[in-house]
Amino acid sequence: MSESNDGMDVGYVAKLARVDLTEEEKTLFQGQLDQVLRYVEQLNELDVSDVEPMAHAIPVFNVFRKDEVGTSLNHDDVIANAPSASDGHVRVPKIIDQ
Repeated sequence: MSESNDGMDVGYVAKLARVDLTEEEKTLFQGQLDQVLRYVEQLNELDVSDVEPMAHAIPVFNVFRKDEVGTSLNHDDVIANAPSASDGHVRVPKIIDQ
């Protein structure tokens, strides 16, 4: 199996992720990974010394809305439309096993 210049081996990564790949898939994905890594190497050649570090490409402002009281659903309508209800409460299936 092929291994990229940086030692990134698709077969090894697939084994760590417990993903079974055919030899064809390993070859295909190894080629794609090698292309991505070559592109990253190309980006590393750029001079970014005058570029200020940032977390987002565009300015981000506080996007949270104020916590204000507004209209809500009618309790009786919610209970009437719930797939399962008991004593005025919506019953939901248990999803956490302890």
